[in-house]
Amino acid sequence: MEETGIIILAAGNSSRLGKPKQLLEYNGYTLLRNTIIQAKLIPDSFVIVVTGAYKKNIDEELAYTAAKVVSNPKWETGMASSISIGLQQLRLSNPQIKTCIFTVCDQPFLTAQVFKDLVDQYKTSGKGIIASAYAETLGTPVLFSNTYFEVLENLKGHEGAKNVIQLYNDDVASVPFEKGAVDIDTIDDYNNLINQS
Repeated sequence: MEETGIIILAAGNSSRLGKPKQLLEYNGYTLLRNTIIQAKLIPDSFVIVVTGAYKKNIDEELAYTAAKVVSNPKWETGMASSISIGLQQLRLSNPQIKTCIFTVCDQPFLTAQVFKDLVDQYKTSGKGIIASAYAETLGTPVLFSNTYFEVLENLKGHEGAKNVIQLYNDDVASVPFEKGAVDIDTIDDYNNLINQS
């Protein structure tokens, strides 16, 4: 069985929230812990968490998970540095790896099924990029074949997976993840989530 790398980008400082969104609780787990649990449900997944801001608190949360943790000292420069450092770590650990999924930890409705759909669609579509579709956009979680690893490693500043999706849109397939539109950026987002559950 081929391994799938899953890189969880958790380095941001949640500036609009004022505290680490990675550690917000929902349904008995932190958002970060839930993302790891769902990723680990994928057979042969190799999970890496990229940390940055709030490293100490987040490291404590990660101590009892089976995820590999890599710290991004340049997290303040933007998403690109976390993508690059996560991918470098993945390739060091698993030089043969053919696919990698990038995900964030502020989508509370993320489930293993979304990851599974991405992998299945990759196997059947013949496309090199499989993105999640919601709110009339394509976004995370998103799977890339190793054809794109170098492009991803060379992203700069605040560029993210979306830039690559747009650049190579003729090689993109998608899977529906309607609830992917729900993400937590502000305390109001979080309160709405809690009040609805």
